Amino acid sequence: MPLDILVGAQWGDEGKGRITDLLAEEAQVVARYSGGDNAGHTVTVGAQLYKLHLLPSGILQPRVVSVLGNGMVINPARLLAEMEQLKQSGVDVSPARIKISHAAHLITPAHVALDKAEEAARAEGKIGTTGRGIGPAYTDKIARHGLRAELLLNPEQLGDAVQEHIRQVNRVLQNIYAAPPLDANAIAAEFAAHAQRLMPYITDTSLYLHQQLAAGARVIAEGAQGTLLDIDHGTYPFVTSSSPSAGGVFNGLGVGPKWVGRILGVTKAFQTRVGEGPFPTEAFGAEAERLRGTGANPWDEFGTTTGRPRRCGWLDLVLLRYAIRVNGLTELALTKLDVLSGLHTLRLCVAYTANGETHTELPLGPADLSPFTAVYEELPGWSEDVSGARELSDLPEAARHYIRRLEALTGVPVSMVSVGPERGQIIFV
Repeated sequence: MPLDILVGAQWGDEGKGRITDLLAEEAQVVARYSGGDNAGHTVTVGAQLYKLHLLPSGILQPRVVSVLGNGMVINPARLLAEMEQLKQSGVDVSPARIKISHAAHLITPAHVALDKAEEAARAEGKIGTTGRGIGPAYTDKIARHGLRAELLLNPEQLGDAVQEHIRQVNRVLQNIYAAPPLDANAIAAEFAAHAQRLMPYITDTSLYLHQQLAAGARVIAEGAQGTLLDIDHGTYPFVTSSSPSAGGVFNGLGVGPKWVGRILGVTKAFQTRVGEGPFPTEAFGAEAERLRGTGANPWDEFGTTTGRPRRCGWLDLVLLRYAIRVNGLTELALTKLDVLSGLHTLRLCVAYTANGETHTELPLGPADLSPFTAVYEELPGWSEDVSGARELSDLPEAARHYIRRLEALTGVPVSMVSVGPERGQIIFV
């Protein structure tokens, strides 16, 4: 059985969690390969709403083993809190079902404090981070003085490493940002308690995944964030600090490309982003509010992690074609088609204009989108409620035309269409 890769094809928040949960019904392992608790995956099972930040969405399938790969940065306190919430809901979170890479890096309160101090110091130039310590933890990793999860197996070494880490960050907090210092002893004691609980979960996940794949298991690599937030391929500098695109799977899990089967990109039927940065198809006023929703429904466009309202606009096929190319996508999963119901006219961005020239592909990647103006193709909308559709033929003709046009303009087939937040609200095309 192959390694199937599932990535976000936009700026994150595409609905990857519920697609992963769906695919996990036929998988043995689901593995997260990047990011930390800045990710937020929402899965609805019946009347129960689950908001996952670190654990793969496959944890909700009782026979699936969840892997937190070496490409992740993990806040132990938040992981343990998430595990406890799931346990209270009746989900098995034993070491038999959750495996944490010994090479994943740990996020500490010092990383969180540094993240917030750095973002505040940027003032008007802020990036819009979640303030969860993700960037500073990855910075420490690249600088080769990060704290790896294997330290949790050695309490004495862990205590010394945490105390030294806090002392180093305190110097920066006090001397650069005039921020109060953190209590190194208290944080070291906190991490010693975390170690006692997490020790049984630490293992060589690269070896485990290799053994599973060699034995014929189906493994799903679950991405966090989205392609346009990739540190190399995203809208730099308004990006995350890791590689959520398909290429990040191999470093982030320690597996080779020979196992790959499908590479599925998840995209909304419209465009959203959270935080700062250019957004060529952004809508404003009543149009944006219509796409965003009020926030009364968990399915509305407010961040799972931050609660911030998402910026909303029309689907950008220039950026989607870019994501298809960068990831080598073999198929698309289209989410939130139901949100478009009731709109008289829909718009697809098919090209950009800048300085009198028309571009159907990005000249120099997506780092600077500010010079571009979206060129739209208008399509008829539909008034019918599509949330009950389970076959493509159940959709109004205008909705089917929207999907066909998306496929024609990207050259990639749509294999799934979601028409609501629940597991069963899916159309397999």
